[in-house]
Amino acid sequence: MKLPTVTSIAPTPPRLAERDHLRAWAAPPGTSTLTPVFGQIDHIGVAVEDLDDALDLYRDALGMRQQHRERLESQGVEAALVGVGDGHVELLEPLSPESNVGRFLARRGPGLHHVAYRTADIESAIGAVRAAGLDMIDEQPRGGVQGSRVAFVHPRATGGVLTELVEPAH
Repeated sequence: MKLPTVTSIAPTPPRLAERDHLRAWAAPPGTSTLTPVFGQIDHIGVAVEDLDDALDLYRDALGMRQQHRERLESQGVEAALVGVGDGHVELLEPLSPESNVGRFLARRGPGLHHVAYRTADIESAIGAVRAAGLDMIDEQPRGGVQGSRVAFVHPRATGGVLTELVEPAH
C-alpha cells in the first residue's frame, strides 16, 4: 500500500530531509512507528574541575547517595556516580588537560557533558544508530564505569548533545 504524499507548509531542513526514511508519516502527530533504540536514560555526565568538591555539592548538600567511584585511565577521567531515581549523575574529573573531558572543561567550563542511554545490546544499538544515518565516535564498544560497555554518538548527529550508549555489566 502506497502512503499519500505529505506536503508541508514549511520546507524540511536539509539535514532532516536526508532522514525522511525515519519519519512515520502515517502515524498520528507525536507518535512513531519506529522501535526505540534506547531503553532508558542511564545517567547524565557532568564535567567537573574537582571531584571531591563536586561530591561535596551532590552528595553532601543535595543528599544524593554516592554509588561508586572509579579511575578510568583509558578514558582519562576519575568518575563518581551519585544516585537519583532509577539512574545517576556521573561526575567526571579529567586526569589531564589533554583528555576529552579536560579539553571540554578548557572550552566550555564545568557543566553538562553528555546524556547516556541504557541498552541491553550495545552492538544492536550502534547498528540502529548507524542505520539511521548518524555518525558514531566509537564504531566498537569500549570499557566504561563498573565494567559497562559504552559507545558515543557524535554530537553533530544529535543536535549538539554528546550521546553515550551504555550496556551495563551483567
